[in-house]
Amino acid sequence: MDFPFEELALEIFEFQFAHCEPYRKFAERRGQTPDTIEHWQDIPAVPTSAFKALDLTCSSPERIFLTSGTTAGKERRGRHLMPDLSLYRTSALRQFRAMVLPDGAVPRIIGLMAGPETLPDSSLVQMVEWIREDLDGAPASYLVGDGPFDPASATAQLRSLALDSRPVCLIGVRAVFTALLDHLRIKKTQIEFAANSRIVDTGGPKGGRTLSDAGFLRASWEHLGIPGYYCINEYGMTELSSQYYDNVLERRFAGSNAKRRKAAPPWLRSVAVDPETLEVLPDGEAGLLRHLDLANALSLMAIQTEDLGVVDGEFLQLRGRLAGAEPRGCALALEHLLDSTKVASETSRN
Repeated sequence: MDFPFEELALEIFEFQFAHCEPYRKFAERRGQTPDTIEHWQDIPAVPTSAFKALDLTCSSPERIFLTSGTTAGKERRGRHLMPDLSLYRTSALRQFRAMVLPDGAVPRIIGLMAGPETLPDSSLVQMVEWIREDLDGAPASYLVGDGPFDPASATAQLRSLALDSRPVCLIGVRAVFTALLDHLRIKKTQIEFAANSRIVDTGGPKGGRTLSDAGFLRASWEHLGIPGYYCINEYGMTELSSQYYDNVLERRFAGSNAKRRKAAPPWLRSVAVDPETLEVLPDGEAGLLRHLDLANALSLMAIQTEDLGVVDGEFLQLRGRLAGAEPRGCALALEHLLDSTKVASETSRN
């Protein structure tokens, strides 16, 4: 039986329209209401920049996660107010097991990132904690502390962890992996992990040096002994509860040699839209990515990003971010949302 995405998306839109006033005013201004739309692609999407200006949720939050943007000046970090963490946890664990552990492996989780004590507001760190607890609850190993990443210290810790015969799963952001791999290259050394070990990296260039996809796969094999088909890139964001993963390992254990692409769980779908008009583009055309995540049922499921990509059915190819100022379509959507909120506030006072 096919997953009833369309039916659930329209039901969730009706719920969010009723329970999130800023979103309702925004949708009404655009003429997109439960009475006027018939397809999930027509559900109005909120730009990620709106999460810096407004608290967008349908209920009181159980937890608030913050984006990694700067807190300097007047700019606010984006805030995802999650009323029910169980939706995020269930979504994250199911997709991780399907895409990273399709062989049923139980590796030790090692984070090339700061831990929850250092980054309590990070949705990525929380996801890694849940993964670690779900596998076996072994003591946490996070290789980034309060200060800058120390690749020499991390190398020593990894060598110690590698003495165990148990496979590992290294999880972290591409920039930290790059710093580690650069250090190993300069020192002309390698860390030998147990067979069946794997890597999950996430994030693109956000300052500092980051290896290209090809360079990352090559360096991971040369210096960590982990082959490319055990290296999986994850694409997610604070505003979502679900993730895309490279399907290379899942396809390998299914007996397929299909090319590496990013795959979504059944409850997450995406489209590419025109940067100027935000009109949905045909599959195969590059545009700004818009995601509908049903696991965001109690916050907001329709998210308009500034990430460029190509959508092909359930698969996704990332093309980076649109250079320059905020895309015109996203800027107008944010303006509509803020204007709608202002009008609602003034009406309530009168």
